[in-house]
Amino acid sequence: MGRRTPTGTHTCLKALLVAGVAGLLILMILPANGTGDPAQKPAAKPPGPARRTDSSQVASLASGATSSSSARLSGARRPVTLDAPLVVTQLPAGSELVEAPPRAGGTLRADYGDGGRIVLLRPRATPRVLTKGFHSAADPDVSFDGKRILFAGKKQASDNWNIYEMEADGSGVRQITRDLGDCRSPVYQSTLNTLVADKPWYQITFVSTVAGEINEYGSVSSSNLYSSKLDGTFVSRLTFSPSSSFDPFLNWDGRLIFAMWQRSRLERGLLGRVGLFELNQDGTDLMLLCGDQGRRVKQMPTVTTGGLVVFVEADEVGWDGAGSLASVSLRRPRHTYRQITRESDGLFHSPSALPDGKILVSRRSAGDTGNHGVYRLDPTTGRYDLVFDDPRFHELQAKLLAPRPEPDGRSSSVFVATGDIDDPTSKQSFIAKNPRGKLYCLNVHISDLDRSQWSAPGTVKRVRVLEGLPRRTGDAGSFLPEGIAIGASGAGSTHAGIPPTLPRRFLGEVPVEEDGSFNVEVPADIPVELQLLDEHGMALRSCGWIWVKNNEPRGCIGCHEDQELTPENRMVKAVMRPSIPLTLAPERRRWVDFQRDVMPIVEAKCVSCHGPGNTPRLDGGSELVDHGSHSYFNRAYESLLAAHEPAGEHRSAFGRYVHAGRARTSPLVWHLFGQDTSRPWDIRAKTSLKVKPMPPEGAAALTEDEKRTFVEWIDTGALWDVRAGQETKSASQRSSGGW
Repeated sequence: MGRRTPTGTHTCLKALLVAGVAGLLILMILPANGTGDPAQKPAAKPPGPARRTDSSQVASLASGATSSSSARLSGARRPVTLDAPLVVTQLPAGSELVEAPPRAGGTLRADYGDGGRIVLLRPRATPRVLTKGFHSAADPDVSFDGKRILFAGKKQASDNWNIYEMEADGSGVRQITRDLGDCRSPVYQSTLNTLVADKPWYQITFVSTVAGEINEYGSVSSSNLYSSKLDGTFVSRLTFSPSSSFDPFLNWDGRLIFAMWQRSRLERGLLGRVGLFELNQDGTDLMLLCGDQGRRVKQMPTVTTGGLVVFVEADEVGWDGAGSLASVSLRRPRHTYRQITRESDGLFHSPSALPDGKILVSRRSAGDTGNHGVYRLDPTTGRYDLVFDDPRFHELQAKLLAPRPEPDGRSSSVFVATGDIDDPTSKQSFIAKNPRGKLYCLNVHISDLDRSQWSAPGTVKRVRVLEGLPRRTGDAGSFLPEGIAIGASGAGSTHAGIPPTLPRRFLGEVPVEEDGSFNVEVPADIPVELQLLDEHGMALRSCGWIWVKNNEPRGCIGCHEDQELTPENRMVKAVMRPSIPLTLAPERRRWVDFQRDVMPIVEAKCVSCHGPGNTPRLDGGSELVDHGSHSYFNRAYESLLAAHEPAGEHRSAFGRYVHAGRARTSPLVWHLFGQDTSRPWDIRAKTSLKVKPMPPEGAAALTEDEKRTFVEWIDTGALWDVRAGQETKSASQRSSGGW
């Protein structure tokens, strides 16, 4: 799915307002000499990387010295002086977290924060701890008027993290969240309004693990974004990706920018990517902001007054998630990616925008040595100046304690359906009584691919809509043990199947109109994947995990189209008719797996030729293969899911015969259809197999429905036995409503 349709487009207005805000804001940060001189130009021939401050030195906002020097480190011998105080998280140096291994293959940072504290740094004053009485505190966010601070804290070491608010001087501490698992990274939201509320109200956004779900990669708990009122009521889940969403930032237009781990399919390998996304404060209108440009993991976004989205990026993160800095423009995020810092500049963390277009950012030397200090950095030149560094601590998450412009408020249709929900101004939890939303597309033939690569109009016949089934924390024991390599297995492989993909269930299929449009109604608040199908029912392209909120009419222009293009001004056929409902009850939603749906076909049509001496071997019936003390799958399944390369860290996520999630490039499917079914945009895996029809001439041929079963099995993940504790329909039971 791509950029939203004109009803939600505000790119041009965004560009104008960013330029206006940048010109009106008062310059609040002064260099050490107080002259207000502009940033110096970078040196023509940079010397070596900066050295850290000696362990005996403590640099403050007003005094101290440092011997640091770098190509982009200012020549000033003293730390810069700010004319407003800061709040910053301090973590004791030498923590065991520094030696902690990367989580999820270097995709997620550690859950650091234990033993942390939030400190007030005033110009020419001694730092003061604001969170006395807390075992741990982190993640400060300053209110729009600069008078209050949100933070995450734990009173006792055994407590869950919860969200608190306090006055700017540390007084008046009050708890906001309760019984919502670990809650982190709070940010203030601007006003929210609905048709049933007398007046708008303020909310907060935070990250929580309360859903009790596991990331697709393995047994690491996943997190999602939530919102609540300032008194902790009216809790609403905003994101529904099966893998983690985190690091929310409220942009000036009232939309949230955040990091989200994408691993719905295996084209990007077992680790996937962490991209930057944006959505409304009520969880609607999800849109990719920055994905494949730059490095694999992008996180900790902030937006400068000059309209730059500055973020931290890395291919593999350590305990703190630090990396290099990069940026994109809000006006043209797909075409403006730019690196800000180099590896020689060190590792950076938690950028925060300043009123003059610069940012506060934490920095440490590369590797696992050195502590974070706070710096002021110019994202246009990459030059940075030391602000504060106490060598006893890591200083992270620095924020200016000063008033700032309040972002635009937002209205929402999620919380109203002509009186179908409770009054959101009440302090009671609400239950939406219209748990459905709409998905529509103007033209699937509009794509970011070159015309020579993307399918011609008429190639896409139908749209398959799938539901993702997140694994629960109680399912951690279902993952295959480490050290057991069966076929193309990897992190995330479970007893349900060798491919490390999430189980999927069919919501339905609908035809695509002649003009390329479609319009469906689907259940709200679940992970959804869309697949465009050809005449054989093979997925041509698939989207990452998306969702709709209740009552949301979510639209896109095309299929992975350029998000900066304006759609044609025409009414499409699909939206001129009511949405096709794909809202079967969960117990009626079907799936396709190997043991129940594919194996009977293999035994009837394939085993006679694929016995001893022939590869792949498909005999052996239902008997499970012995792997020492473990047995999971039968011989036919393990043979078809054989790895393409030997086991190793950089082995392809696709197998020799089956590419889980992509039937069109799977050699097994080529044999069944007697032709190479891959498309011009596919990067084909090397294979020595010659494509010839299977079963061979003279043997019983597969029916079209049997071929379709193989295709659906592979396109939905090629799992062994999809079990979710629910009654399901077999592959042969096609619903008359949308199949």
